[in-house]
Formats: sequence, structure tokens, C-alpha cells
Amino acid sequence: MTTPPVRLALTNQVAVLGSGGWGTALAVHLGRLGKDVRLWGRNEKLVAQMAGERENAAYLPGVRLPDCVTPTSSLTDALAGAHCVVSAVPSHGTREVLRLASAAMTDEAVVVSATKGLEGGTLLRMSEVMEQELGSRRTFTVLSGPSFSTEFARGLPTAVAIAGRSAEAVAEVQEQFRSPYFRLYATEDVVGVEVGGAMKNVIAIAAGVVEGLGLGHNALSALITRGLAETSRLAAVVGGRRDTLAGLSGLGDLVLTCTGAQSRNRRVGVELGRGRSLDQILAGMSAVAEGVRTTAAALELGERHAVEMPITTQMAEVLSGRTTPQAAVEELMLRRQRSEAETGR
Repeated sequence: MTTPPVRLALTNQVAVLGSGGWGTALAVHLGRLGKDVRLWGRNEKLVAQMAGERENAAYLPGVRLPDCVTPTSSLTDALAGAHCVVSAVPSHGTREVLRLASAAMTDEAVVVSATKGLEGGTLLRMSEVMEQELGSRRTFTVLSGPSFSTEFARGLPTAVAIAGRSAEAVAEVQEQFRSPYFRLYATEDVVGVEVGGAMKNVIAIAAGVVEGLGLGHNALSALITRGLAETSRLAAVVGGRRDTLAGLSGLGDLVLTCTGAQSRNRRVGVELGRGRSLDQILAGMSAVAEGVRTTAAALELGERHAVEMPITTQMAEVLSGRTTPQAAVEELMLRRQRSEAETGR
């Protein structure tokens, strides 16, 4: 498919779709850079609170919204005149929001996907969903990497990958989003970046299970390493590059999410390991743990391409209640021993 021409440079008007922690953090960052940011959220009560108190108390407490960030619940208002659109909507809501947004979006808008996950049912990556809903004439980029929203919003050093088929668009997003605390590394491997971003949440649930069961650092290190191998196998078979998974959007994000106390997916795994049910855990969470939905989709994608995914398989069993965390770990440890270099396909 021919990449459409990019009409740049990006203007100072940016729309950020999604008022969770990550969307708000990106809006705050872009506002600090002097952009005119419209931050869209579907929850009118939350939007009104942000507009009045200049803070997203629900998802990013303690971080003030710059004066140039305007919260809104109107997609039309958010997108009017925006030549850069950042989508930070949870994966299960991305298609609906973009379908509604399509008519209000300018043809030359550069779209930055900041969502990590796979769409249930279709098994599509977020950029594929975007292309279906917004049309192939638009220019898409994908931003992904090790980035807790609270640290990023506080201005702590953060580095991510920015991927796209248009080198011009990628370079422009690099330039427009950079700051003394935010560095973006360019790549054309959209597939590898998106698979890495989706799969790290699945492996993080498993890492949480290891911690919740008190299995120690040896087990956690092995889990992360074999999780990276599993992710790399899946990425390679659907068109990504294995070397991408050794970078920020693969290994970097995986290590952060599997070990960081702020990781929602790791927290789900910890509570599962401690004996709580998934329903109980999710009932106590306000933010989305993408790995819960992504696990089933990733497993189905692996089965479609005959890729062996033992960690994902066991997490699907645990999340569905068909097996216990203890039994899942035992199953992984007692699998046939193999060469570390085997491809598993």
C-alpha cells in the first residue's frame, strides 16, 4: 500500500482522545510545550471536574493541567482544526471513538496511536483499526515504550519508540513531541512496536502471579526472558522484526511493566497469585488493565499462525478460572525441555 503524502509541519493545535492517565499525561506534556491542546473524554462529569479544578483527580492526581489544555466532551470541538490527533483510548473503545471522530478530522491530520492492545474478535492491532475507520489516506504513527503516566507527567526522563510507514511523519512527531525529559526513537517497524506493546501486558500479569505466589527473583527473571521470546515469536510471524523487541517497545516496556509497582497488569497478577478472583480484582480498579482483554486475543492470534505461546496459554487459563495460578506455574515448569534457540513454531 502506498503511503499518502504528508503535509507538514504540524500546527500547534493538537487533539488528545482519551482522558485516562496516559492521555492526560500526554496532554499535559504537549501543553507544556506550548501546544493548544483539546483533551477529549466521554465522561462529562470528569471533563467538567478537569475544567474546573485543572487536574484529573481520577487518573492523574496532583498534576496540574496547563492553561492551554482545554478538556472537552465534544469530539467535534476537540478535533476542529487539529493537524495532530493523539488516540489514547482503551483498545476496546478505539474503533467506536474513531468511527465517530472520522468526519470531524482533517484529511491532513497525523494520527498518533498511544494505545497498547489487540482488538477482541478481529485480533487487529490499533493502527489497523485506525486505518479501517479513518481510511488509508491518513498518516498514522505509533508511540509505545516504557512510560508510566505519573512519572512522565512529573517530567521524569522517559524514552519511547515512534513508528510509522512515513519517515517524514515520524520525524515530525519526534520533533514536535521532544523535550528535555522526553526522547523518541524512530522506527519503521509498526508491527513489532505494536505487538511488543500489547504482549507486555500479558506477560506482566504472569509476572504479578509470580510475585503474588512468592516465587522469588529467579522465577521472575526467567518469566520475563521467556516472555520476551514468546512475544518475539508472535511479532516475527505477523510481520514484525525480532530486533525491535530488543528495544524500548519490547524489552524496555516489558521490564518496566513486569517489575514496576505502578503497573496495573502486574497488580492484577499479584492479586490472582494471592487467591483473589478476577471479578473481585477488576471491581476495585478504576483504570483499565489492558492485558486482561489482550490475553485471549493474543492467544487466538498465536493459534491462527501456529505459534507456541505457553505463558499466554496459562494466563488465559488462570484469567478464565479454569486453572489456579499454582497449577499454571507447575504446568510451565514441567513442559518438555528444549533448546533455548527453538522458534516454537
